[in-house]
Amino acid sequence: MPAESLRWDTLEALKNSSKGKLKYNTDWLEKGEGVLESVNTTPSLSAWVLRQLSSRSPQKAAPSSPVSVTGLSAEPSAPARDPSPPAEPRGAVDWEEVQGDAVENTQKDPDPSISLLSARATQVEGCIRVCEKNHRDKAQELLRQRLELQEEMVGAMASRESEQLKRFEELMELKRRQEYQSVRDMLERSSQEALGRQEKLKEEHRHRMKIQNLKLREAELQRLREAELERQRQVEGRDRLRRLNSVQEEVLQLNTLIDPNSVQASLDLTGYSARGNQLCGHVSEIIRTTAEGEFPSAEDMARAEGALQEMRTMIGGMRQDIEAALEKKRRDLAEEEERRKQLELQRQQEVKPQTAAPPAEQKGKQRKAGLQTSAEESTLKWYKELQEISRQCAASFEELNSSKDMQTKKLRMELQKAASIPVSQISSISGSKLREIFDKIDVLLSCKSVQSAGRPVSASQHPQGLDFVSYKLAEKFVKQGEEEVASHHEAAFPIAIVASGIWERHPKVGDLILAHLHKKCPYSVPCYPPMKEGTSIEEYQRILGYRVDDIGVEAQDSFLKRMSGMIRLYAAIIQLRWPYGNKQAADPHGLNHGWRWLAQMLNMEPLADITATLLFDFLEVCGNALMKQYQGQFWKLILMIKEEYFPRIEAVTTTGQMGSVMRLKQFLEDCLKRREIPGPKGHLSSSFWRS
Repeated sequence: MPAESLRWDTLEALKNSSKGKLKYNTDWLEKGEGVLESVNTTPSLSAWVLRQLSSRSPQKAAPSSPVSVTGLSAEPSAPARDPSPPAEPRGAVDWEEVQGDAVENTQKDPDPSISLLSARATQVEGCIRVCEKNHRDKAQELLRQRLELQEEMVGAMASRESEQLKRFEELMELKRRQEYQSVRDMLERSSQEALGRQEKLKEEHRHRMKIQNLKLREAELQRLREAELERQRQVEGRDRLRRLNSVQEEVLQLNTLIDPNSVQASLDLTGYSARGNQLCGHVSEIIRTTAEGEFPSAEDMARAEGALQEMRTMIGGMRQDIEAALEKKRRDLAEEEERRKQLELQRQQEVKPQTAAPPAEQKGKQRKAGLQTSAEESTLKWYKELQEISRQCAASFEELNSSKDMQTKKLRMELQKAASIPVSQISSISGSKLREIFDKIDVLLSCKSVQSAGRPVSASQHPQGLDFVSYKLAEKFVKQGEEEVASHHEAAFPIAIVASGIWERHPKVGDLILAHLHKKCPYSVPCYPPMKEGTSIEEYQRILGYRVDDIGVEAQDSFLKRMSGMIRLYAAIIQLRWPYGNKQAADPHGLNHGWRWLAQMLNMEPLADITATLLFDFLEVCGNALMKQYQGQFWKLILMIKEEYFPRIEAVTTTGQMGSVMRLKQFLEDCLKRREIPGPKGHLSSSFWRS
């Protein structure tokens, strides 16, 4: 048995040896021992194998010649077997099983040579086959393990590749979605841009349509304006033609008043007659130069009205000359009568003593029969004093008015707005609103701060601020009478009562109001300024109150309308007092000035159109107050106007100017018939101040 175990060690050593890597071949047995003879070198065990064998064998081996293995052949090119030891323990070979396997193999493959083998050879071959089987099983196990490992690796690799494929597919899907989203975003942006361009085109289209509609509307409005202007031009042209005909008629009628062969033949009227004929020819020339179917221009009307005004002035001068000549003739006749009476008296004195002096009544009959052509000296002096006050006030703020500094200009504009805007807001409103306006003006004139255009402003911000505000405030009051009252007569009372209250608190403003009123309407003095030598007709018309510009002199209707508005405002001022003022103080400009104006007006020669218009407006506004104040004296004055002064007005009035004369006549007749003058329209009642 030890030899058998050594046999397995020998086989193991041969397998592991580089020289013992032989492969057993069964053909060796058939060929016999001669097979080994063809080998040059006999394979032999190495010294290490021998030592192993000697160390493992407990008994000495039988002496023999060097070991040689029959039936083995060296095959250097054979693949090396697995160096790991066999699975069975050494020396534990089941020889019966090996022999059974050998027999089984022999039976399976009956080879006649195997049956010839010896028992030792069969045993060796069985051992070799067992070893090969073990190695083959081990190799198969290793192969199986390697296959399993390979399968695991392939599975892991496949799993990893599958995961990578999934990740790749996910990445590709992500890229696809991103590309899809990018394309969709691009399409959306493109669609949005297309919609934006479409909306922009629509907006541009709407804008163009709007502009086109505006142009069409503007063209239509322009056409309507042109049509309206043409219609207005036609209306104005027809009106100018009617006025031109009226002017010619009045000029011709005035020219008929110049008669050199009248009872005043002692007065040389040749110059008046010649000038009158020239003016008539001038007006006729204007009418002849007007083409057929066309209307006279504004320049033609200005020249015609200038000729008419000159004719009126000339007729007035002629009448004054005639009055002076008649007065002189009356004085001569009176002196002649006086001398005749004195001679008669001297003849009578020779018979009886001188009688008493003539009574005082006879002296009263010797007063002048004619009226004045200008105001009294005291009135003119008062008028000049007021104009000097206005001139000095205007000169005092010349520096503020002409300053080029931006801050000063801004302050001037704000002060002017603060002064003019409250006056513009005065209307027939409740008394509380009217008091607010009065307080705002009073605060401004008291050099306190007021709100103007949303910011505080005060007259004390500039040394000349108070004079500037006072002047502009007075100018605005008069302008309201010239414009607002002229259009709406009832507006005279709210404006007048505020002006009266300001006049009472600030007398300087009242003087400036009168100065502005006298300058724009000299008939409020009353005064008929004479035409001085060297003064042009246009300048003289400005002095009389007419507006003269590049177009020419304003129409008579417009002139009378403005004068009427200012006289109505003046008549309202003199009869009203601010209800919240000092009742004990004297009225700064009361009804006594209204009586003075009326008396002075009746002491002057009447003017065509103007005198009748202003008397009617004054009496309609102020007549009721004068009636209550002066009672019987006032009615005597009204009767004198009706019986003595009105015929003088009719004498200077032509056919085209009878409208104002008839209004005055009807008013006087109604007043005398009812023995009462009604209260004016728009008068502020006591309930007005409670509202």
